[in-house]
Amino acid sequence: MIVSVNKENENEWAQLCVALWPELTVDSVLRMSHEGLFKNEFMYLEDGEPAAFLSLSLRSDYVEGTNSRLTGYVEGLYVKPEFRRKGIAEKMIKHAQKWSKDFGCTELASDCSIDNEASQAFHKFMGFQETNRIVCYIVKV
Repeated sequence: MIVSVNKENENEWAQLCVALWPELTVDSVLRMSHEGLFKNEFMYLEDGEPAAFLSLSLRSDYVEGTNSRLTGYVEGLYVKPEFRRKGIAEKMIKHAQKWSKDFGCTELASDCSIDNEASQAFHKFMGFQETNRIVCYIVKV
């Protein structure tokens, strides 16, 4: 079952976020959420246990490969290893598509790191089309 993240379940959600983004801490995720950086957060509960999370946004800036002014965006999707291969991520993406459509979007976008082959395969399986690959650089000034 997909539920919205709220005060009662935000700690479980934050723990899932840290599993996906290990450079963060539960406290930093909660702080960012309270500052409004996470606005559209969902969890998947399997028999009452948090099994996955989905973070969505609406982007009005340019999104690589899109043709619309407002685009639904998958900011994060994570399924605990013991719950993988059960269709949960598919349900979450379908939820993201409906959510985006409810806001008037005609496209849902996402990204993953260039070396995350499992995520790339999942995106293709779900019907996403690759639009671009980039290499990012930085230099100290």
